[in-house]
Amino acid sequence: MILLITYDINVTSDNGKNRLRKVAKICTNYGQRVQNSVFECKVNEAEFLIIKKQLTDVIDRNMDSLRFYRLGDNYDKKVQQIGAKQSYRFDDTLII
Repeated sequence: MILLITYDINVTSDNGKNRLRKVAKICTNYGQRVQNSVFECKVNEAEFLIIKKQLTDVIDRNMDSLRFYRLGDNYDKKVQQIGAKQSYRFDDTLII
C-alpha cells in the first residue's frame, strides 16, 4: 500500500530539532520526501506498524503531531503532481 506520512515537530522546544531529524530519517528509510514534512512510502501492513511504532517512540505527543494516510494500492488515480518537484513512481525501475 502507499502510505502518506505527514508530521509537525515543534522545533522551539528542547530537543525539537533532534526529534525532527530522527523523524525525517525514519521516514527516509521507508519512502521518498515529497514536501518538507511529507513522505510517500510503499509499505505492507507489517512495515506500517513498525514505522508507526518507531515514529511514535520519537515524537513528543504533547508538542508534535503525526498523520498517516493510507492511499492503498491504486494510488495512481488518487495522486496528482503539479509543479517543479518531481518524484519517482514506486513501480518504475529505479537505477542508482
